[in-house]
Amino acid sequence: MAHFTDPFREMDRMFNTVLRQAPAATAMPLDLYRRGETFVAQIDLPGVDPTTIDIDVEDRTLTVRAERTSMDGEDVQWLSHERPTGTFARQLALGTGLAVDRIDADYADGVLTLTIPVAEEAKPRKIQVAHTPRTIEQSEKEPANA
Repeated sequence: MAHFTDPFREMDRMFNTVLRQAPAATAMPLDLYRRGETFVAQIDLPGVDPTTIDIDVEDRTLTVRAERTSMDGEDVQWLSHERPTGTFARQLALGTGLAVDRIDADYADGVLTLTIPVAEEAKPRKIQVAHTPRTIEQSEKEPANA
């Protein structure tokens, strides 16, 4: 009796095994939006100790670092270990026109919210046009001076 092996089925089985062991998504998913004169970044950090969150801005690059510790011990026997642990980092390139010295950060319910205001010099402004009304006497004198 001949034994037939489907190479595609075997490859599919192998890929599924490898993919099951890898994390399904990034450890720090991010939403970024603009509301009026501020940009808001919301980063999911469930299970992170707020004292491990570190935020730096250098050369228009904002870096967020956080740590999620693992449940360790001799009496711990893992049955499934899918949540990533360790130190995570995420960087955002900040454009010009943002007030990087006024960034506000708040951590609540496992979500880090960064509020980044638009710099005053980058906000649109109206420029008033000055108008000096001319009198008839000024209009008559001008052609003679020209």
